[in-house]
Amino acid sequence: MDFTFTEEQQAAAEAARGVFAGVAPDSVPSPALTPGAVAEGFDRALWSRLAEADLLSLPLPEEYGGAGLDAVALCRVLREAGEVLARVPLLEHGAALAVLQAYGGTALKSELLARAGRGEVTLTVAAHGRSGHDPAELAVTARRDGPGWVLEGAQTAVPWAFDADAVLVPAHTDGDRAVLAVVPRERAGVRLAEQYATSGERLGEVRLEAVRLAEREVVTAEGAWERLRELLTVGTCALALGIGNRVLRMTSAYTGKREQFGYPLATFQAVAVQAADRYIDLRAMEATLWQAAWRITARTPGGLPVAGDVAVAKIWAAEGVRRIVQTAQHLHGGFGADVEYPLHRYHAWAKQLELSLGPASAHEETLGDLLAAHPLG
Repeated sequence: MDFTFTEEQQAAAEAARGVFAGVAPDSVPSPALTPGAVAEGFDRALWSRLAEADLLSLPLPEEYGGAGLDAVALCRVLREAGEVLARVPLLEHGAALAVLQAYGGTALKSELLARAGRGEVTLTVAAHGRSGHDPAELAVTARRDGPGWVLEGAQTAVPWAFDADAVLVPAHTDGDRAVLAVVPRERAGVRLAEQYATSGERLGEVRLEAVRLAEREVVTAEGAWERLRELLTVGTCALALGIGNRVLRMTSAYTGKREQFGYPLATFQAVAVQAADRYIDLRAMEATLWQAAWRITARTPGGLPVAGDVAVAKIWAAEGVRRIVQTAQHLHGGFGADVEYPLHRYHAWAKQLELSLGPASAHEETLGDLLAAHPLG
């Protein structure tokens, strides 16, 4: 494996680091002290800065004002976002743009992509189905009706549902084909019910009651939803990697200066061993993430389909980030639970990402099915 990043990928990460430099991870009330959502919407000021730095249009080609970069570049930016718990729909928006560019029709792309790349239109994705455990495309039905489509169903736990201008909704047809619908939030028949994430962020249940869409607003190309789900999953892994990076640094700094019996905690063997184990987790999370992101971009043949690499990355991200924040809490002692210190907020976000798009056990089952269907030499 060669994980050397291109100049363009490195430049995207450096630009993101500059934009996120002034972001405080505890800029909103603590989820531990807030009965509802920590804030009504996402960080609009940060969103504008990301747009000005051309970080919202990364996956788009030049004709739509983008840089034509790949999933690796998007994940590099998302890792920086995870380090500061950036409250913006960067994952959903970026993944949606990449898929619409690759699979959308000419009319839809002309209408939407350039504006979304400039941040004038915000996109999110409904990817959790009715319960978060069933396939998302089965939660909504899409049927042709005259020159357009009619959608019925509901999707739960949609991030930024109350803030986005449009929601990408996977649905299934009478022939059990998966399609991807671009549903404007203000379209007749769209109903939103408020929900809350473990991290304290506002989610929405999106109910679709005979929602009518034009032909151009439904992407019927084979593989569009599968590609979007892959991008969302590796993007979630990138956010988890960013959280793990920051939490491990926080733990190193704390144990290096906190003393017991006249010595820094970091000099105790038990502490050093636990920290070393978590560092191994972090490196495994990183290696499997870049492997999956590269496979999504290159689509090169391998022993398993791309879905196998994505499953491995999510298994490591889910288990790794959970172990990292748990060990950090343990090594910080009572200080880790102090709501004036941001570690508890990283813990809440880590738990959210661990379960988002399926916990490790769900992806282990997927990996087992793939191994059964594609036995390795």
